[in-house]
Amino acid sequence: MLAAKIPKKETVIVVEEPKPVPGKGEVLIKMKASALCRSDLHRYHGTQIFDEDESAANITPGHEPCGIVDALGEGVENIKIGDRVAVYLGLGCGRCPHCLRGDVMLCSEFKCIGFEANGAHADYMTIPAENCLPLPDEMDYITGALATDVGGTLYTACKRIGLSGTQTVVIIGCGPMGSGGILIAKGFGARVIAVDTDEARLAMALDLGADEVINPIKEDGTARVKELTGGAGADAAIVTAGGNIPLNSALNSIRPRGTVALIAESNSATIDPSNQFVRTLIDLKGCWYFNRSDWEEISSFIMNKPIELKKICSSTYPISQAAEAFPLFDSGKVQKVVFTWDE
Repeated sequence: MLAAKIPKKETVIVVEEPKPVPGKGEVLIKMKASALCRSDLHRYHGTQIFDEDESAANITPGHEPCGIVDALGEGVENIKIGDRVAVYLGLGCGRCPHCLRGDVMLCSEFKCIGFEANGAHADYMTIPAENCLPLPDEMDYITGALATDVGGTLYTACKRIGLSGTQTVVIIGCGPMGSGGILIAKGFGARVIAVDTDEARLAMALDLGADEVINPIKEDGTARVKELTGGAGADAAIVTAGGNIPLNSALNSIRPRGTVALIAESNSATIDPSNQFVRTLIDLKGCWYFNRSDWEEISSFIMNKPIELKKICSSTYPISQAAEAFPLFDSGKVQKVVFTWDE
């Protein structure tokens, strides 16, 4: 089979390797769609976000996949060959309170496919059976892949900040996660103000349903949000762009007792706790992935609204062209890039 590897900084190769055999409690999945993520670019640029070691060069990246169950390992029940599934990215101990609740990403032994275990940018992958998420019959494979990291994370964020049809939310950053956030937030009925410095992304934000867009290079973003909300500030904000400026922009743009959902990865940021928290009673919530048990709720929401996640898929590639797909995605000129496999 073909599999993508990142043997060194900013180098992607496609290699031939044996098709894996599922072990006890595992299934073999024939890939149908596997989306590139900004987290993949950390490996591409030689940085880390999970506890990789020197063997990472041999690990296949990819943590937003879906496909068809092709073989079963010993002891697998309630899953059959031919089932269409998405894949939950987290591997945990299976015993701690976090794992038992479905919050596998909080397990002290957490590992992420594509970083510490072989991922999905390959023709086949093995995964524990409990990581299989049933794909609705009507959901296509690209939507299935995007429904995990993008759809699941943003749905969870919108729930955690209590979005509804009576609220205004500011989404800071209109890359793939922010664009997914626009779609999901509109599904919740919220008024959406999208903020980005890229005019092409702002144009797409409007196409996705954003009610207002702001380019903070051209105008004072915080002042514009206040103007659009009658001076009060937005009810909530979702931060999908990393760094100091986006987080502070969100904190300064919401009303007292508002809520900020922080999704973007950042190593450090400087804030003003007294004026941005103590005297405003603002809540700041970390939002990372979704509870595994919420998948049926998430996938039903995406199908029933419906949420057109495929709109944020800019390009598709066969896995044989992974060396071309990574630089394109890294350019920032596109939204999601997805590897696909024909029937």
